[in-house]
Amino acid sequence: MSKLPLSRRDFGKLGVGLAASLALSTWPALAARQLSQDPRKLKLQPFTTAPFPYHGKLPDSDVDFLDASSGNRRGHTAPRGGIYWEDQTYYDNHVLLAIPKGYNLKAPSAIVVYFHGNGAILDRDVVQRQAIVDQLEASGLNAPLVAPQFAVDAQDSSAGRFWQPGAFPAFMAEASTRLASLYGAAKAKKVFDTVPIVLIAYSGGYNPAAYVLEDGYSRIKGVMLLDAVFADEDKFAAWIAKHHKGAFFFSAYTKSSEPGNVALQNILQSKKIAFGTGIPTKFTLGSTNFFRTDDDVEHNDFLTAAWEDWPLKGLLQRIS
Repeated sequence: MSKLPLSRRDFGKLGVGLAASLALSTWPALAARQLSQDPRKLKLQPFTTAPFPYHGKLPDSDVDFLDASSGNRRGHTAPRGGIYWEDQTYYDNHVLLAIPKGYNLKAPSAIVVYFHGNGAILDRDVVQRQAIVDQLEASGLNAPLVAPQFAVDAQDSSAGRFWQPGAFPAFMAEASTRLASLYGAAKAKKVFDTVPIVLIAYSGGYNPAAYVLEDGYSRIKGVMLLDAVFADEDKFAAWIAKHHKGAFFFSAYTKSSEPGNVALQNILQSKKIAFGTGIPTKFTLGSTNFFRTDDDVEHNDFLTAAWEDWPLKGLLQRIS
């Protein structure tokens, strides 16, 4: 391990709270400059198909997502956070792209897509605090990373464009082009267009994950939910029922998301779909597993210190 896991409290002590002292509109440019100094193939890239900005409706509703206004400002009323303004929370169309050291274009590979949780900023939380790129690289999995920005540093799990049918396939098509550019060879696009996708969602990332799965994109061959079943159990169950023989599903959870995970297990039992309760030695197509962590595991530190340090690294190593 090149770095020790950092908790939110540790991160605060280190003074990594730069976003709070800056206007949020400057954050993507600042983070892009910081990442440009990283020796790895790592980039914050604006996408035309990113989840935000989003000017559509709430899912299954005629209500506008941006349902609040103040002068020229438009905002969204979030159930947990109150009104968040578009120019502070739903403006960022950047996507984190990373190609780990040693990536082999000619070897069997996948693409890891990571959906962050609430209160997150890609550079500050996904790259630095949660060490997602480091964990992927340390796992040895032959896969680049794609991680879109959702609501910026907010208590909101909104999926934005990913609520809409066909949005995620369009996003992945753009991701293939951007990854090929980052890799440095146009021929790489053909690989990135076709390799399997492993979708990982942490915490509030459950909502975009649920709608992406409901849309039924056939390239998704693995799903990992990391303390992330807080709702939409029916959508996860429907995906498992349809795809469990040709993909794998894994959900690890603390007491925070235990009710949702238990509800999901009950639905699967009612459908007579078998599942395991533990971390399998290998994630193989056709496996469905749940894992309840010890009570002392903290939700906020789940990506860095759960049943082991850097748990995502260990999980990615089990992908066969």
